[in-house]
Parts: sequence; structure tokens; C-alpha cells
Amino acid sequence: WVQLVESGGGSVQAGGSLRLSCATIGYSYCSKDMSWFRQAPGKEREFVSGITSDGRTSYADSVKVRFNISQGHAKNTVYLQMNSLKPEDTAMYDCKTDELRSPCSGSWGQGNQVTVSS
Repeated sequence: WVQLVESGGGSVQAGGSLRLSCATIGYSYCSKDMSWFRQAPGKEREFVSGITSDGRTSYADSVKVRFNISQGHAKNTVYLQMNSLKPEDTAMYDCKTDELRSPCSGSWGQGNQVTVSS
């Protein structure tokens, strides 16, 4: 396992924006293939967005266009830019490495609470 440190969560009104970050500590290549998931109270964790080492990105239909995943200039960090936030986006967001090489596999961040009020 490697440590993934997340930041950027918080509370925002509907229509606002937040940017989540996920930094890999110690092994930058663990950040090349990353996914963001979220889980609302009482609901199953769902896929939000992903980015691969060759630059391909993917998004859940519910966040497509509004959200953008990217890799920062610091290559150990990935971001999730969330725009036009809706109350239904309220959830605990968490990043996960999809890199299969040791020690990346199975590593998750600590989670970021995002609360969107109407």
C-alpha cells in the first residue's frame, strides 16, 4: 500500500465548484492510473471518474461535462474539478489508484466530504 492524501472537500451551495486533490506519497507512478469514487449515506459506493496513464479519462454519466479529472504539474497528484455542483453530488469522495504494480494496488485516500446545499 501507499498513502494517498486527499484535500479540497467542503460545503458549497448548489451551482458552486470545488476541486479535490489526491497526492500519492512516495511513489509517483501510483498516480498515473487513478479513479474517484463517492458514497452517499445509505447508498452504494459509485464510480465518478478515472484517468489512465495514457491520458484517457472517463466519467459517470451523472457528472460528465460538470466534472473534470486531471493530473497536476506535480505528477504525484491528480485532481477532480467539480463544477455546477448539485445537492445530489453530496457524498464522501475518495481516490483510488488503479496501478497494479507494487506497492500501488489496493491503495485508497482517506476520503473527502463534499456537501452541496440547495
